[in-house]
Amino acid sequence: ESLLQDESQKLKDEINKLTNHIESRRSESSKLEAVLADKQKNHNDFTKQKNALQDERKSFWKEENSVTAEIDRLKEDLVKAQKSLDHATPGDIRRGLNSVSRIIRDHGIGGVFGPVLELVDCEEKFFTAVEVTAGNSLFHVVVENDDISTRIIQVLTREKGGRVTFIPLNRVHAPNVNVPQSSDFVPLLKKLKFRAEHRRAFEQVFGRTVICRDLETATRVARSNSLDCITLDGDQVAKKGGMTGGFYDSRRSRLKFVKVIRDNKAEIEKKTAHLENVGKKLKDIDKKITDLITKHQQMDAERDHAKSELEQFKADIASATKQKGSLEKALAKKEKSLANIRNQIEQIQSGIAMKNDEMGTELIDQLTLEERDLLSRLNPEITRLKEKFLSCKNSRIEIETRKEELENNLSTNLMRRQKELEAIISSADSKTLPVEVEAKEQELKESKRTLDEATTVLKANVDAINAHTRQMEQLKKQRDDLKALEANLEQTVQDGAKDLEQLMSSRSTYLVKQDECMKKIRDLGSLPADAFETYKRKNKKQLQKLLYDCNEQLKQFSHVNQKALDQYVNFTEQREQLQRRRAELDAGDEKIRELISVLDQRKDESIERTFKGVARHFREVFSELVQGGHGYLVMMKKKDGDAGDDDMDEDAPREPDPEGS
Repeated sequence: ESLLQDESQKLKDEINKLTNHIESRRSESSKLEAVLADKQKNHNDFTKQKNALQDERKSFWKEENSVTAEIDRLKEDLVKAQKSLDHATPGDIRRGLNSVSRIIRDHGIGGVFGPVLELVDCEEKFFTAVEVTAGNSLFHVVVENDDISTRIIQVLTREKGGRVTFIPLNRVHAPNVNVPQSSDFVPLLKKLKFRAEHRRAFEQVFGRTVICRDLETATRVARSNSLDCITLDGDQVAKKGGMTGGFYDSRRSRLKFVKVIRDNKAEIEKKTAHLENVGKKLKDIDKKITDLITKHQQMDAERDHAKSELEQFKADIASATKQKGSLEKALAKKEKSLANIRNQIEQIQSGIAMKNDEMGTELIDQLTLEERDLLSRLNPEITRLKEKFLSCKNSRIEIETRKEELENNLSTNLMRRQKELEAIISSADSKTLPVEVEAKEQELKESKRTLDEATTVLKANVDAINAHTRQMEQLKKQRDDLKALEANLEQTVQDGAKDLEQLMSSRSTYLVKQDECMKKIRDLGSLPADAFETYKRKNKKQLQKLLYDCNEQLKQFSHVNQKALDQYVNFTEQREQLQRRRAELDAGDEKIRELISVLDQRKDESIERTFKGVARHFREVFSELVQGGHGYLVMMKKKDGDAGDDDMDEDAPREPDPEGS
């Protein structure tokens, strides 16, 4: 008994020790759970920040793709406008302007502002008037001074780069045109937009022109105010009275192409700057996301370490609890054994007391009749009770066996399940659970949003696929219809080819007959004028009989030239033509001789007039050089066939010599 008591006390001490250990572990676990709750909260905050940054990055990506597509579209429009402008510009001018741009770039020449076309801007309704007024002056290059233009022209000449007209601002002196104020017209220069330093160049090109409402107003204004007028449709009236007008294709407007190029370049620069700004923002967001991911990973590592420590604490608590349960079971067994021993001791002591009491009583022979009679009744009862005791003892053994089985089942399965449920309950009571639930809900929302986006994209793709499928079905139907039409057309073509072959065969036959008839007609020679009227009403047999008779009669004249009459007529016509040609040549020869004579006369008069002037000046100069002297110039003339010289005074008149001298 004392041994069992000592063992029981040891078990109690160990249980108390384990209880204290479990409590300390639970206290540390609660602290770790609080730390984990804070870390989970921070983790959720970082996750929200990362998701927000990722959403912002997605929006910037989308904006970047949109801006990039817009820039590509603007560049395509810019290339198309440049090509259209090149087609609308004369080739030599375009080559010269390209050479000027290259020379400026290669030689680093400054002070070149560009062609007038690129420096002017106005409303679209004035494009036609500006282009018609300026003409090729739109391609004149405005430079700061004439030294720059001289240098560029020298390079152009040396490199054979074409020809370009320059407008040096230091040499331009625009005319001072006084334009009266009127509601019928407005100066074209007021409708143009240009830089102030280029004003003199624009005054030279557009300063003399006003815009009128219509052609009648332009005619009246040009006549009354001596101004060059133009309408919005491009009809011009010059101050000298000349008029130019007609259709002008505004779709090929060079100013429109330049405006598109200028606007697209400005828009491309703006979009490019915006794209660079978006790129910078994306870099900042990527950096922030990288920092958050780094912190997130560090926090995950700390959280995982805390979780592992918490799991270790829980495992220690579970192990200690299990050990405590084993010790409690052992203590219960020890206490039960101690109680059984005490019961046995008490039974033995009571038995000893009974035996001692019996030792003081007399034997059965000294029993009375009543006692004997009672003994005889109690003996069967004692036997029955002993048997009942044995049966109860066996039943107790069976029950204890069943109890041990149930205890084993309880400790093996149910207690383990209880511990698992307690662990789940303890985790449910943990402070980190609401934070984890919030994180899972956030992940669920993100997943739902992603799913909705994917569903939207999938629906759009399905709709697009259905639309393309319907379009393909329509195209297949059109293809089948076209194939049927093609088959019908091929059949029609084949039928037409057969008919054409028949017609060509018939044509060949008729052509052969026509050649035969024409040969016979040529053999007949020339026919009288009334031949067709005479034989028109006769039938084929009569004509054949007459033809036979005529052929028989013609055989008698086979040696006669049957084409003599035709030849005579032809030769007569040729002679008349030659005579007319001769008369024309004679008239031309006479006119040429008259022209030669007139030219000779004019030549002689011109020579004499010049000689007289020279002789007069010679006489005056000679009298000044030689005091009191006189000098004369005399023209020595020689007629055909005459070797003598004929002196003639410089002032004497001379008749024209028809025979030449």
